[in-house]
Amino acid sequence: MISNTTFVLTGLIICGMIGGILVSVEVGYRLGIRSRRNRPNFAPRIHPTIEGSVFGLMGILIGFTFYGAASRFENRRQLAVREANAIGTTYLRLDLLPAESRPGLQEQFRTYVRARLNVERQIPNLKAVAAALEHSSDLQQELWKSTVAAAKESGPAEKSLVLNSLNETIDITTDRTVALITHPPLAVYLMLGLSIVTACVLAGYTMSASAARDWMSIATLAVVLGMANYVILDYEYPRIGLVRVDVDQVLEETLGKMR
Repeated sequence: MISNTTFVLTGLIICGMIGGILVSVEVGYRLGIRSRRNRPNFAPRIHPTIEGSVFGLMGILIGFTFYGAASRFENRRQLAVREANAIGTTYLRLDLLPAESRPGLQEQFRTYVRARLNVERQIPNLKAVAAALEHSSDLQQELWKSTVAAAKESGPAEKSLVLNSLNETIDITTDRTVALITHPPLAVYLMLGLSIVTACVLAGYTMSASAARDWMSIATLAVVLGMANYVILDYEYPRIGLVRVDVDQVLEETLGKMR
Protein backbone atom coordinates (compact mmCIF):
# COMPACT_ATOMS: atom_id res chain seq x y z
CA MET A 1 0.00 0.00 0.00
CA ILE A 2 1.29 3.44 -0.97
CA SER A 3 1.63 5.80 1.98
CA ASN A 4 0.65 9.47 2.13
CA THR A 5 4.35 10.34 2.50
CA THR A 6 5.01 8.71 -0.88
CA PHE A 7 2.27 10.76 -2.52
CA VAL A 8 3.67 13.96 -1.01
CA LEU A 9 7.24 13.08 -2.05
CA THR A 10 6.06 12.21 -5.55
CA GLY A 11 4.25 15.53 -5.86
CA LEU A 12 7.34 17.42 -4.72
CA ILE A 13 9.59 15.61 -7.19
CA ILE A 14 7.22 16.23 -10.10
CA CYS A 15 6.80 19.89 -9.15
CA GLY A 16 10.57 20.22 -8.83
CA MET A 17 11.14 18.77 -12.30
CA ILE A 18 8.46 20.96 -13.88
CA GLY A 19 9.83 23.98 -12.00
CA GLY A 20 13.35 23.27 -13.24
CA ILE A 21 12.13 23.12 -16.84
CA LEU A 22 10.21 26.40 -16.44
CA VAL A 23 13.30 28.07 -14.99
CA SER A 24 15.38 26.82 -17.95
CA VAL A 25 12.83 28.24 -20.42
CA GLU A 26 12.80 31.53 -18.50
CA VAL A 27 16.61 31.74 -18.59
CA GLY A 28 16.59 31.27 -22.35
CA TYR A 29 13.80 33.81 -22.75
CA ARG A 30 15.66 36.46 -20.74
CA LEU A 31 18.86 35.84 -22.71
CA GLY A 32 16.90 36.42 -25.89
CA ILE A 33 15.32 39.61 -24.55
CA ARG A 34 18.74 40.95 -23.54
CA SER A 35 20.08 40.20 -27.02
CA ARG A 36 17.19 42.17 -28.56
CA ARG A 37 17.85 45.14 -26.28
CA ASN A 38 21.52 45.24 -27.21
CA ARG A 39 20.73 44.84 -30.91
CA PRO A 40 17.29 46.29 -31.76
CA ASN A 41 17.13 44.75 -35.25
CA PHE A 42 18.22 41.31 -34.02
CA ALA A 43 15.63 38.51 -33.88
CA PRO A 44 16.76 35.76 -31.45
CA ARG A 45 16.85 32.50 -33.36
CA ILE A 46 18.81 29.27 -33.02
CA HIS A 47 20.21 27.70 -36.17
CA PRO A 48 17.89 24.79 -37.17
CA THR A 49 20.79 22.34 -37.31
CA ILE A 50 21.85 23.08 -33.73
CA GLU A 51 18.28 23.17 -32.43
CA GLY A 52 17.40 19.91 -34.16
CA SER A 53 20.55 18.23 -32.86
CA VAL A 54 19.90 19.21 -29.24
CA PHE A 55 16.22 18.26 -29.29
CA GLY A 56 17.04 15.05 -31.16
CA LEU A 57 19.63 14.08 -28.55
CA MET A 58 17.13 14.83 -25.78
CA GLY A 59 14.50 12.66 -27.45
CA ILE A 60 16.93 9.77 -27.94
CA LEU A 61 18.10 9.90 -24.33
CA ILE A 62 14.52 10.00 -23.01
CA GLY A 63 13.55 7.09 -25.26
CA PHE A 64 16.50 4.89 -24.34
CA THR A 65 16.33 5.57 -20.60
CA PHE A 66 12.56 4.95 -20.60
CA TYR A 67 12.94 1.70 -22.54
CA GLY A 68 15.79 0.52 -20.30
CA ALA A 69 13.88 1.36 -17.11
CA ALA A 70 10.75 -0.42 -18.36
CA SER A 71 12.80 -3.50 -19.36
CA ARG A 72 14.47 -3.71 -15.94
CA PHE A 73 11.11 -3.23 -14.25
CA GLU A 74 9.61 -6.13 -16.19
CA ASN A 75 12.67 -8.29 -15.44
CA ARG A 76 12.22 -7.66 -11.69
CA ARG A 77 8.56 -8.61 -11.97
CA GLN A 78 9.37 -11.85 -13.80
CA LEU A 79 12.06 -12.77 -11.26
CA ALA A 80 9.57 -12.21 -8.43
CA VAL A 81 7.12 -14.62 -10.10
CA ARG A 82 9.90 -17.15 -10.70
CA GLU A 83 10.95 -17.04 -7.06
CA ALA A 84 7.36 -17.49 -5.88
CA ASN A 85 6.90 -20.47 -8.21
CA ALA A 86 10.20 -22.04 -7.12
CA ILE A 87 9.33 -21.64 -3.44
CA GLY A 88 5.88 -23.09 -3.96
CA THR A 89 7.24 -26.08 -5.90
CA THR A 90 9.94 -26.82 -3.32
CA TYR A 91 7.43 -26.61 -0.49
CA LEU A 92 5.17 -29.15 -2.19
CA ARG A 93 8.08 -31.49 -2.81
CA LEU A 94 8.84 -31.58 0.91
CA ASP A 95 6.04 -34.17 1.03
CA LEU A 96 8.50 -36.57 -0.61
CA LEU A 97 10.68 -36.50 2.50
CA PRO A 98 10.15 -38.65 5.63
CA ALA A 99 7.03 -37.67 7.58
CA GLU A 100 8.91 -37.00 10.82
CA SER A 101 11.07 -34.28 9.23
CA ARG A 102 8.31 -32.43 7.35
CA PRO A 103 6.81 -30.20 10.09
CA GLY A 104 10.15 -28.68 11.03
CA LEU A 105 11.17 -28.09 7.41
CA GLN A 106 7.80 -26.59 6.54
CA GLU A 107 8.05 -24.13 9.41
CA GLN A 108 11.59 -23.22 8.35
CA PHE A 109 10.29 -22.57 4.85
CA ARG A 110 7.53 -20.30 6.10
CA THR A 111 10.06 -18.37 8.16
CA TYR A 112 12.29 -18.05 5.11
CA VAL A 113 9.48 -16.66 2.94
CA ARG A 114 8.65 -14.09 5.62
CA ALA A 115 12.33 -13.06 5.59
CA ARG A 116 12.26 -12.68 1.80
CA LEU A 117 9.17 -10.50 2.06
CA ASN A 118 10.93 -8.36 4.63
CA VAL A 119 13.78 -7.62 2.19
CA GLU A 120 11.46 -5.81 -0.21
CA ARG A 121 9.60 -4.04 2.55
CA GLN A 122 12.77 -2.41 3.87
CA ILE A 123 13.35 -0.43 0.64
CA PRO A 124 14.56 2.35 0.43
CA ASN A 125 16.43 1.92 3.76
CA LEU A 126 19.67 0.46 2.36
CA LYS A 127 21.08 -0.59 5.75
CA ALA A 128 17.87 -2.39 6.62
CA VAL A 129 17.81 -4.07 3.19
CA ALA A 130 21.39 -5.31 3.66
CA ALA A 131 20.53 -6.68 7.11
CA ALA A 132 17.40 -8.39 5.77
CA LEU A 133 19.38 -9.94 2.91
CA GLU A 134 21.98 -11.27 5.34
CA HIS A 135 19.25 -12.73 7.55
CA SER A 136 17.55 -14.46 4.62
CA SER A 137 20.94 -15.82 3.49
CA ASP A 138 21.50 -17.33 6.94
CA LEU A 139 18.06 -18.93 6.78
CA GLN A 140 18.92 -20.35 3.35
CA GLN A 141 21.97 -22.13 4.75
CA GLU A 142 20.00 -23.52 7.68
CA LEU A 143 17.21 -24.65 5.35
CA TRP A 144 19.67 -26.32 3.00
CA LYS A 145 21.41 -28.21 5.82
CA SER A 146 18.10 -29.35 7.31
CA THR A 147 16.77 -30.49 3.92
CA VAL A 148 19.97 -32.39 3.07
CA ALA A 149 19.85 -34.15 6.42
CA ALA A 150 16.19 -35.11 5.92
CA ALA A 151 16.80 -36.24 2.32
CA LYS A 152 19.34 -38.84 3.45
CA GLU A 153 16.46 -41.04 4.51
CA SER A 154 14.78 -40.74 1.06
CA GLY A 155 15.39 -42.47 -2.23
CA PRO A 156 17.65 -41.04 -4.99
CA ALA A 157 14.72 -39.80 -7.08
CA GLU A 158 13.01 -38.00 -4.19
CA LYS A 159 16.32 -36.56 -3.02
CA SER A 160 17.10 -35.22 -6.51
CA LEU A 161 13.69 -33.59 -6.93
CA VAL A 162 13.74 -31.83 -3.57
CA LEU A 163 17.36 -30.65 -3.61
CA ASN A 164 17.28 -29.48 -7.23
CA SER A 165 14.13 -27.48 -6.53
CA LEU A 166 15.61 -25.98 -3.36
CA ASN A 167 18.82 -25.12 -5.22
CA GLU A 168 16.78 -23.22 -7.84
CA THR A 169 14.96 -21.36 -5.06
CA ILE A 170 18.28 -20.24 -3.60
CA ASP A 171 19.83 -19.32 -6.96
CA ILE A 172 16.94 -17.02 -7.87
CA THR A 173 17.62 -14.85 -4.82
CA THR A 174 21.00 -13.95 -6.33
CA ASP A 175 19.33 -12.99 -9.61
CA ARG A 176 16.80 -10.85 -7.76
CA THR A 177 19.47 -9.12 -5.67
CA VAL A 178 21.48 -8.25 -8.78
CA ALA A 179 18.33 -6.97 -10.53
CA LEU A 180 17.52 -4.88 -7.47
CA ILE A 181 20.80 -2.96 -7.62
CA THR A 182 21.21 -2.78 -11.41
CA HIS A 183 20.74 0.79 -12.65
CA PRO A 184 22.28 2.97 -15.38
CA PRO A 185 25.42 4.95 -14.47
CA LEU A 186 24.86 8.39 -12.95
CA ALA A 187 26.45 9.93 -16.05
CA VAL A 188 23.45 8.82 -18.13
CA TYR A 189 21.04 10.77 -15.93
CA LEU A 190 23.37 13.77 -15.85
CA MET A 191 23.52 13.76 -19.65
CA LEU A 192 19.73 13.44 -19.84
CA GLY A 193 19.27 16.35 -17.45
CA LEU A 194 21.81 18.47 -19.33
CA SER A 195 20.12 17.81 -22.68
CA ILE A 196 16.69 18.75 -21.26
CA VAL A 197 17.97 21.97 -19.68
CA THR A 198 19.81 22.94 -22.87
CA ALA A 199 16.79 22.22 -25.06
CA CYS A 200 14.53 24.26 -22.78
CA VAL A 201 16.96 27.20 -22.75
CA LEU A 202 17.06 27.13 -26.56
CA ALA A 203 13.25 26.97 -26.68
CA GLY A 204 12.97 29.98 -24.39
CA TYR A 205 15.58 31.87 -26.41
CA THR A 206 13.63 31.30 -29.63
CA MET A 207 10.33 32.29 -27.97
CA SER A 208 11.79 35.65 -27.01
CA ALA A 209 11.49 36.73 -30.66
CA SER A 210 7.71 36.95 -30.18
CA ALA A 211 6.09 40.02 -28.63
CA ALA A 212 3.95 37.90 -26.27
CA ARG A 213 4.75 34.67 -24.46
CA ASP A 214 2.95 31.50 -25.50
CA TRP A 215 2.16 30.20 -22.01
CA MET A 216 0.22 27.20 -23.34
CA SER A 217 3.30 25.95 -25.22
CA ILE A 218 5.56 26.60 -22.24
CA ALA A 219 3.25 24.80 -19.80
CA THR A 220 2.81 21.85 -22.18
CA LEU A 221 6.56 21.49 -22.62
CA ALA A 222 7.21 21.65 -18.87
CA VAL A 223 4.46 19.21 -17.86
CA VAL A 224 5.19 16.63 -20.56
CA LEU A 225 8.96 16.60 -19.99
CA GLY A 226 8.57 16.68 -16.20
CA MET A 227 6.12 13.76 -16.14
CA ALA A 228 8.20 11.75 -18.63
CA ASN A 229 11.29 12.07 -16.46
CA TYR A 230 9.39 11.18 -13.31
CA VAL A 231 7.98 8.02 -14.91
CA ILE A 232 11.51 7.01 -15.95
CA LEU A 233 12.79 7.37 -12.37
CA ASP A 234 9.72 5.64 -10.96
CA TYR A 235 10.20 2.68 -13.32
CA GLU A 236 13.89 2.54 -12.48
CA TYR A 237 13.37 2.60 -8.70
CA PRO A 238 10.14 0.72 -8.00
CA ARG A 239 8.78 0.61 -4.43
CA ILE A 240 10.07 4.13 -3.79
CA GLY A 241 7.46 5.99 -5.85
CA LEU A 242 4.02 5.15 -7.24
CA VAL A 243 5.16 2.30 -9.51
CA ARG A 244 5.46 -0.98 -7.62
CA VAL A 245 6.67 -4.52 -8.31
CA ASP A 246 3.87 -6.64 -6.92
CA VAL A 247 6.29 -9.02 -5.20
CA ASP A 248 4.55 -8.71 -1.85
CA GLN A 249 1.28 -9.95 -3.23
CA VAL A 250 2.88 -12.86 -5.13
CA LEU A 251 4.94 -14.07 -2.18
CA GLU A 252 2.14 -13.44 0.32
CA GLU A 253 -0.16 -15.63 -1.76
CA THR A 254 2.52 -18.31 -1.85
CA LEU A 255 2.98 -18.03 1.92
CA GLY A 256 -0.77 -18.31 2.41
CA LYS A 257 -0.79 -21.64 0.57
CA MET A 258 1.89 -23.12 2.82
CA ARG A 259 -0.22 -25.07 5.26
